[in-house]
Amino acid sequence: MNIASIITTIWMSPLLGAIISGVFGPKIGHKKSHSITIGLVGVSMVLSFYLGKLFLIDQLAPVNVVLFDWINNNAFTIHAGFYLDALSVVMLVVVSFVSFLVHIYSVGYMHNDPGYSRFFAYVSLFTFAMFALIGADNLAQLFFGWEGVGVVSYLLIGFYFKKNSAVNGALKAFLVNRVGDLGLILAIALTYNFTNSLEYTAVLEKLPSMAMESYYLTNHWSVNIVSLICFLYLVAAMGKSAQIPLHVWLPESMEGPTPISALIHAATMVTAGIYLICRLSPIFDLTPTILNIILVIGSLGALMLGLVGIVQNDIKRVVAYSTLSQLGYMIAATGASAYTAAMFHLITHACFKALLFLSAGSVIVAMHHEQDMQKMGGLAKDMPITYICSLIGTLALVAFPFFSGFYSKDSIIAAVSMSNLPAATFSYICLVLGAMVTAVYSFRAFFLTFHGQKRFKGNVSDPGFTITMPLIILAIPSIFLGMILMGPIFTGHMLNDSLSTFPLTIELQHELGNEFSSPFFSVLHAFTQLPLYFTFIGFMIAYACYIKYPEIWQANKYRFSTINWILNNKWGFDWFNDHIIVRYTKELANKTYQFTDQKIIDRGIVSGVSHMTYETGKLLRRIQTGYLYHQAFSITLGLIILMFLISI
Repeated sequence: MNIASIITTIWMSPLLGAIISGVFGPKIGHKKSHSITIGLVGVSMVLSFYLGKLFLIDQLAPVNVVLFDWINNNAFTIHAGFYLDALSVVMLVVVSFVSFLVHIYSVGYMHNDPGYSRFFAYVSLFTFAMFALIGADNLAQLFFGWEGVGVVSYLLIGFYFKKNSAVNGALKAFLVNRVGDLGLILAIALTYNFTNSLEYTAVLEKLPSMAMESYYLTNHWSVNIVSLICFLYLVAAMGKSAQIPLHVWLPESMEGPTPISALIHAATMVTAGIYLICRLSPIFDLTPTILNIILVIGSLGALMLGLVGIVQNDIKRVVAYSTLSQLGYMIAATGASAYTAAMFHLITHACFKALLFLSAGSVIVAMHHEQDMQKMGGLAKDMPITYICSLIGTLALVAFPFFSGFYSKDSIIAAVSMSNLPAATFSYICLVLGAMVTAVYSFRAFFLTFHGQKRFKGNVSDPGFTITMPLIILAIPSIFLGMILMGPIFTGHMLNDSLSTFPLTIELQHELGNEFSSPFFSVLHAFTQLPLYFTFIGFMIAYACYIKYPEIWQANKYRFSTINWILNNKWGFDWFNDHIIVRYTKELANKTYQFTDQKIIDRGIVSGVSHMTYETGKLLRRIQTGYLYHQAFSITLGLIILMFLISI
């Protein structure tokens, strides 16, 4: 079986499963629907792991696979194909692995749901679109996958379409992502305009000439074309990867079923922006200004959005704001040109964040779909499997030593501290403080859910095997994946050939290799750095406020009422969007409707033409009297006018 056959099978298997489950699901029943989709996604996962062996272990050279011509005319040709290298194969492995486990988990979670077959069709279709995005060998196919995951995420977030909150959440996600998508399509258009190609390899080959080009916005104002293109690609990444200020859609997307949160918002869709920047890293390394902007945006997101997670009481929303914060870390890493560290955290985060989302779903199922942590407590004894898995996910998230998140997250903070960019110091401070904030909201959620007194009636227990089995599987890489991958990534150069070879980037990679040379040395070195101590401080704050002295915390909450109000209002981003952007956009649209539609089109064109026709008819009707002498006069007058015109 050659590479072309393997990647075609990987790509098309989820699509086939989506078609079967979506079209024939009601006829073949629930069991066959999930069996077919799980089996086909399982085929994609197995083959993805095989590609992982070829490209990551055997270090096979990059392969460009052309499947068929997509657009072919005299001007240009765009084909559907895959560019397989270490970067794209890593993403294939991550997406297929998490998608496979989410499919299995959904069998138990979506049990007896009336939209059962439709759900599995959507999830498989989403996997197909994500494969198209990460495997694309050209920007046109990347855009196809980019829009594909956007459309399917809209369907999944609004899965319970009879709930207004789900419909509004899906619409919000769709509209906010349109802003990022506009940036992407403009960036692609400019890229093609200056390189005359959309293929990655051709575009990157023309970088030296692009770096000297300028784009004239007016007759007297021009910008460097590479800076402009990178800024537009950054806007695209901010939309899909939910960065400030385009982050507002992700918490609302929690209205979808919990397995979707694990799939879309932990391992796949939200990482597309990170992947885009890493794939185009040779271009971004030519624009220090844009890298500084990326550093600021990522670090602010890591800190500010993590703070919002502290005041959330919905167990899924806590994990959602955690995702926003961790995406900020990844974006900040790309700003520091530490693309390997960003991808490293993307991989480990996919596992432990999926674990946390699915553990939250396990709690929700056991609590009969109650999501308020203030109505939980004391679940540790009743749900031991979920408790242990949640603890593992929490320790990985807060970067506790020897857990996977420790190595990837610390490598990002270390990379930012090594950066020479002007924004690096500010970013480092935000990321270190963010480590403390992460520990506070993570252990707050853990303590409120599993410790303390029971705040509910009835008995609960761990759900069935289809729900707990994916948790157990995800717990394993959440512990060990970091120490397994740190060597190949930082000293074995697993991803280097797929990323930028800019001298400063290579130098940074070398320094990270020295600092993260072995798992045990990295832990010892961490005790000489600030992030670990700030993590311990965050843990102590959460323990004191929610376990040791909860009565004191409750009695003194009014002292922090202002801060609490700001965080509960999410820094005012939603208020600004609703009262400024949405309000004035509606007013502008209403005035445009009144002037353009009502006055010009309705009254001026539609009603105007009919009115003019009517009045003309009334006038002509007066001439048509039926008298012979009137007709003779009209004929004579017409002949006189005709002879006059001929004589002229």
